[in-house]
Amino acid sequence: MKIQVTRDVFQLAQVFTISRGSRTQAEVLTVTVSGDGAVGWGECVPYARYDETLDSVTEQISGFSGAWGDLQDALPAGAARNALDCAYWDHAAKQAGKRVWDLLGLPAPGPEITAYTLSLDTPEAMQVQAAKNAHRPLLKIKLGTPDDMARLEAVRRGAPDARIIVDANEGWTADVYADLAPHLIRLGVQMVEQPLTAGEDDMLAEIARPLPVCADESCHDRSSLPALKGKYDMVNIKLDKTGGLTEALALKEQAIAEGYGVMVGCMVGSSLAMAPATILAQGVAFTDLDGPLLLAEDRDQPLIFDEQGVHPPAAALWG
Repeated sequence: MKIQVTRDVFQLAQVFTISRGSRTQAEVLTVTVSGDGAVGWGECVPYARYDETLDSVTEQISGFSGAWGDLQDALPAGAARNALDCAYWDHAAKQAGKRVWDLLGLPAPGPEITAYTLSLDTPEAMQVQAAKNAHRPLLKIKLGTPDDMARLEAVRRGAPDARIIVDANEGWTADVYADLAPHLIRLGVQMVEQPLTAGEDDMLAEIARPLPVCADESCHDRSSLPALKGKYDMVNIKLDKTGGLTEALALKEQAIAEGYGVMVGCMVGSSLAMAPATILAQGVAFTDLDGPLLLAEDRDQPLIFDEQGVHPPAAALWG
């Protein structure tokens, strides 16, 4: 099998800001796996929060010389293994002339309502964003500062009928979260994601959790689950964290068996990055696969987003 990796850049429709910084483009790696008359491809988004760069992940991908069956042991959970695993799944589907879900023995996926993310900004700007997107059934608000109350109020004014979930991206302290929690409930927030820093989140077991708390940075793969007990109610599964669809499906199964709710999320990437995750997202509590909606440009044969949500990929895109 021949493996190739290239860098692609997709401009964002507008500046995207979280508590750790801002960006104007999505820089991704595209991997192709070719051989035996088929070419499969996948995409990953190296993430600085996890000490990944375009160069380091490219080096990991280029250094892999084994077979698909060796991948889970050869590379750690992360962006490099994700792009390779998804490319191998696509290759296997094309070679077999079947869809990936058929190879997995799963029912054909359907559309899932996805969150639409409002990036961190001033309360006034976030209210404008919320009003512009008030027709969407589920909004995800990026927060993570000590003075987020005004932002929450502004978004609710802008979108009075939308379901809301909140992502603090590790930006709060236990005291800030405890102060905000009653107001989150008052404003109809249905879930809060990663309020405290991963590795410094033991206080979540000590303070009241009046609404579900979801682990994002604290949950990567199945090995993360033991440390979440008593602190989190849900896990956010992202392919770039699990290292591909193979581990993501295993994590979903084990998390549900252990009583966790499941959210399926994404980094900011193209439709190619989201395509495998549409299989994973079937039947979960929250789907957050809005990456392509944040872009000014996308892949050919992009995913379809409509009032039913995000649809599974056409065979021409992936799988």
